[in-house]
Amino acid sequence: MKKQAIIQMQDLTKVFATDEMETHALRGVNLEIYAQDYVSISGPSGCGKSSLLSILGLLDSPTSGRYFINGKDVSDLSVNHRAEIRNQNIGFVFQAFNLIDELSVFDNIALPLRYREPMMTNSAIKQSVMNSLEKVEMSHRTSHKPNQLSGGQQQRIAIARALVGSPAILLVDEPTGNLDSKNGDAVMEMLEQLNNNGVTICMVTHDSRYADMATRKLHLLDGKMAEQLDF
Repeated sequence: MKKQAIIQMQDLTKVFATDEMETHALRGVNLEIYAQDYVSISGPSGCGKSSLLSILGLLDSPTSGRYFINGKDVSDLSVNHRAEIRNQNIGFVFQAFNLIDELSVFDNIALPLRYREPMMTNSAIKQSVMNSLEKVEMSHRTSHKPNQLSGGQQQRIAIARALVGSPAILLVDEPTGNLDSKNGDAVMEMLEQLNNNGVTICMVTHDSRYADMATRKLHLLDGKMAEQLDF
């Protein structure tokens, strides 16, 4: 029996329209991502990577086509319903870290869990946060503020926050964009180890070295999947 894809896109398009013109950001994209995949998406600036990631992360909806997460059609949901499914199924890692300076490391990581329904107990939240911190080797930094950490450490905390809700998939957007090469390599090694331990990852990157670390490489060009290599 064929296993079910975590992510499935069918003939998906995204068009941005103004009175003067239409911009076709995505054109007939078909994509399947399965449990424990490590997928990289690369392509030139303006090829549609950001639009694709926004739809994958339920931050935006497609103009046409269908999008399924774990077999559930999420193509046409309301903003609130998208947010609920995103919180349960998707972990985000951003180039800019997106940590809240006023909150401690612990509270930054706990934040997504505090919006869960049904409400989690404080003890359950603490256990999830500490488990997540252990995965990124940052358990000793719970009380620090983000601005007390290096860029590489902040990205590790951002990864811990993305992992804390045990998402079906981790969406990673240019994770090394704000890091020097040493910290960038360390973050990429961590992502590779997480994937080896069973975490499903979909990463957008412009860096061919890092794209090559994925087990599946996709290439976007002019809004179309131009290449797919499986290893």
